[in-house]
Amino acid sequence: MGLKILVDQIPTIRIIATGSSSFELAGQVGEPLTGRKTTLTLYPIAQLELSKNVFNATELKEKLQDYLIYGSYPEVIDEPTQKGKIQIIEELVNSYLLKDVLTLADVKGSKILTSILKLLAFQVGSQVSLNEIANSVNIDVKTVQRYLDLLEKAFVIVSLGGFSRNLRSEVTSKSKYYFLDNGIRNGIIQQFNKIDLRDDIGKLWENFLFIERLKYRTYKNIFANIYFWRTYSQQEIDLIEDREGKIHAFEYKWSEKRRTRAPAEWKASYPGASFTVINPNNYLEFIS
Repeated sequence: MGLKILVDQIPTIRIIATGSSSFELAGQVGEPLTGRKTTLTLYPIAQLELSKNVFNATELKEKLQDYLIYGSYPEVIDEPTQKGKIQIIEELVNSYLLKDVLTLADVKGSKILTSILKLLAFQVGSQVSLNEIANSVNIDVKTVQRYLDLLEKAFVIVSLGGFSRNLRSEVTSKSKYYFLDNGIRNGIIQQFNKIDLRDDIGKLWENFLFIERLKYRTYKNIFANIYFWRTYSQQEIDLIEDREGKIHAFEYKWSEKRRTRAPAEWKASYPGASFTVINPNNYLEFIS
């Protein structure tokens, strides 16, 4: 209400209201400032920002492993040692990450939320069954849905629904979930091994590219409806962008040696859509 009075009484004033709690900001500067505000979402540091202001393409690619494992929070990027990076991430996960959610009156503890996040971390890139999560953590499906919604509002995870214009063959009943930061995802499961010692590089690569593309679209004001695509015959594409009357399909591949073509069902159903494979050779063009 105080901000509303200032804006109404002093037309030339410009106020920046920031805060770490998305719930508090939404509740305190929401409806009273309708028509008087612009909302900006600031994500962890984007590759787009680094490419424009800090590193050249070669330097960014040399640091790619760090971004895949430790993420892009400013303190983490600035910290020079592996041990220091891990300590910062653990502090974020244990003391800060769930603060918004846990301060709500009817969320009593972090154990269930942490269990849900661990399940999501192991399923990055896969469709998530809410019934399976509910059974695993011993709560009902509606509570799982509510917790996932709260985690999205707290900028911990992002959901992605399925694309369909042919309901008979395309799967849309389940969503995928990505973490806003790779370091947080790895901190949840306490896994900071180097790339050549991991069996989840595909998940890290997909999560990294999805979030960096989200940042890119946001900061470049690219408006698109986004989905994944999958059929009952197991054909799939990682990201679909429906924008400006055209459909753009993107497939993420960590290995540059694997040749990937658009699935036959996709080409038959959407012959006018573009199809691009994103790998470590061309990824910077996709996100920066």
